[in-house]
Amino acid sequence: MELKQYYVYMLTNKTNRVLYIGVANDLERRIFEHKNKLVEGFSKKYNLTKLVYYEVTSEIQSALEREKKLKNWHRDWKINMVNNFNPMWKDLSEEIWNL
Repeated sequence: MELKQYYVYMLTNKTNRVLYIGVANDLERRIFEHKNKLVEGFSKKYNLTKLVYYEVTSEIQSALEREKKLKNWHRDWKINMVNNFNPMWKDLSEEIWNL
């Protein structure tokens, strides 16, 4: 039986000013959608195409709960989390596509 994977991820723009948190069951596809402006809404409006953080879980419920929790965090907490995970704030989508 194949284990499902769910991702909680954070996007930003080129200047790292705006943060977006989402959930996906296929991170590669979802980031492709964001980068190609196929997703209407906040991420398209603010040109959020740079993946700077993600987590993986096998439970959709835990992914949704984590997304909700992170969305309620203070901006400084989110920035610190990215700084610890990805200190250079590089676009991690390149790593995902090379797996």
